[in-house]
Amino acid sequence: MASAHQENDRPQNIRAIMTFLREHAPFSSMDDSHLAHFAENASIQFYADGDIVLSPDQDVVKRFYVVKQGRIRGERHNDKEDRTETTIEISQGECFPLAAMIGERPTRTLHRADGDTFCLSIGQTAFVTLFAESEPFRDFCLRGVSSLLDQVNRRIQSSAMASIGSSTSLDTPLERYALRNPIVCSPDLPVRKAVARMHENNVGSIIVTDENRIPTGIFTLRDLRTMIAEGTGPLDTPIQQVMTKNPCCLPSHADAFEAAMLMAEHHFAHLCVIDDDRKLIGVVSERDLFSLQRVDLVNLARTIGTATHLRTLVSLRTDVSRLVDAMLAHGADSGQVVKIITTLNDVTVRRVLELNIKKNDPGIPFTWLTFGSEGRQEQTLLTDQDNGILFQTPEGMTAEQVREKLLPFARKVNDELAECGFTLCKGNIMASNPKLCLSDKEWDDWFIRFIDASTPQNLVYSSIFLDMRAIYGPTEPLNDLLDKILTRIRKNALFQKMLAGNAFQRKPPLTMFRNFRYISEGNKHSLDLKRQGLAPFVEAVRVFALANGVETANTLERMDELAKKGVFDPKDANAWKEGYSLIQAIRMRAHQEMLAKGEELTNYIDPDDLNPLDRRILRESFRQAQRLQQKLEVTYQL
Repeated sequence: MASAHQENDRPQNIRAIMTFLREHAPFSSMDDSHLAHFAENASIQFYADGDIVLSPDQDVVKRFYVVKQGRIRGERHNDKEDRTETTIEISQGECFPLAAMIGERPTRTLHRADGDTFCLSIGQTAFVTLFAESEPFRDFCLRGVSSLLDQVNRRIQSSAMASIGSSTSLDTPLERYALRNPIVCSPDLPVRKAVARMHENNVGSIIVTDENRIPTGIFTLRDLRTMIAEGTGPLDTPIQQVMTKNPCCLPSHADAFEAAMLMAEHHFAHLCVIDDDRKLIGVVSERDLFSLQRVDLVNLARTIGTATHLRTLVSLRTDVSRLVDAMLAHGADSGQVVKIITTLNDVTVRRVLELNIKKNDPGIPFTWLTFGSEGRQEQTLLTDQDNGILFQTPEGMTAEQVREKLLPFARKVNDELAECGFTLCKGNIMASNPKLCLSDKEWDDWFIRFIDASTPQNLVYSSIFLDMRAIYGPTEPLNDLLDKILTRIRKNALFQKMLAGNAFQRKPPLTMFRNFRYISEGNKHSLDLKRQGLAPFVEAVRVFALANGVETANTLERMDELAKKGVFDPKDANAWKEGYSLIQAIRMRAHQEMLAKGEELTNYIDPDDLNPLDRRILRESFRQAQRLQQKLEVTYQL
């Protein structure tokens, strides 16, 4: 390998090649010595428009190429339609053919110059050396777009780290955080002695275990304060009578993110870490997880969940964006962050409902529903309201009478949620709309009509109402409703095909030759990352999920389930998950930058403002969306 001399000591052409490579992934992450090795072994070839660079008819591929200028078009013959199709478009800074080089085989794709094109190339020996000695290069060769996702996430993390200065990772296993030799006691120990033991060890909790060291309960200082304030018993009471039973537990191999989400959702301050036999091995507190943060997830969720005034909830919303930065700095990826945001949104919605019930209880049990992106647990900082109400009509009342009681309540809740930053829905998809405040029977009838009459409007509604979950109230009525919906859709091939046709219209913003197709309205150089980028994935995956009885609404989880069911090839599912996540990561970083500049949040970006890596991964992600839609097209013969 070439030694890492100072760059100025190298011949000018080698320096020029290294400068070029640094602008493109994976070379931008490689050491100078490895770049020099590439440059010193590289040759440059010119190909006129239409020239063949590589062909399946040729022998085993012996050279690895990087487009220096111009474009390479990949072609394959479609036997079904007896025509040649362009399958890939390789632009400046991109490389080929990875799979053929690694597999030491001929290429399966004909590579042709699309216009006058210059390519850098290295031979097999130099390629093998780089593959063996450069980790970023090897990672890219083996994982492709997955390695690009890692780069994007690292850059977002680094940007967020600059604002909070912490290095704790949310991917760290709990066994690293867990307090070893936790303070434990038997169920019959008096509270007085348990508290004394906590005081001696300067801890805020004690774990109650059985004779096999399996946790059966937890007692905290908060429980002690409640016990004294409410006079629930003397301090000589056996602790099993006042402890919190069935404490929250996670296995030692679970990571800090799982713990944080669980604590935030249920307002726990401690959880038990157990081994494979459910025996206690440690305790983790929220302080252990987020001691270095100015604002932490669990504490913020608890503060929101116990707020006594609407103005408190309004003020706390400003902490959410700060928390997003903190979570990104702690290693959370885009999928984790949207779940964090959704969790905090759920807690806020529940608290607004609880405060309104205290002030003006309608006296009718109900389930508060959420639809769309919140229903899928895919919300970002930019969000509006998509909600409804499901109720069971009490004996002696009509559904209309129940609505008369619930609608004023719902209207107040919608207005207060708007004050908290949840914009009122322009399409009136809200619980205060009488058409979305329905009994279980009315919802069932509505979905029967919805599925049986596949009108254009109903197909638009499908992207909203078929992704729903309960945020507040009993979940059984909704579960029963969803079971009926899924059964009807699985049996209705025509509705599935109509859904597929509607999803197929949501085209990724990529032309045949991998140029961006900009939105028609407004700024002609803008892409809408939500409508043009994420929606093609979301809507196509939804069709497959509903047709195959997948109950979860989250897009990434749907892909996993479809892979398990054999509907998706696992490799395809991973590629589509990565494409979706890449777009979400870029969207999230754009929101961070808008907030930092004090700008209004939008989903629009100008690709010209992106660096070469981001433009490249956007193209690759949109190409994955096209591949997913091709599967939709073939499956439903669109």
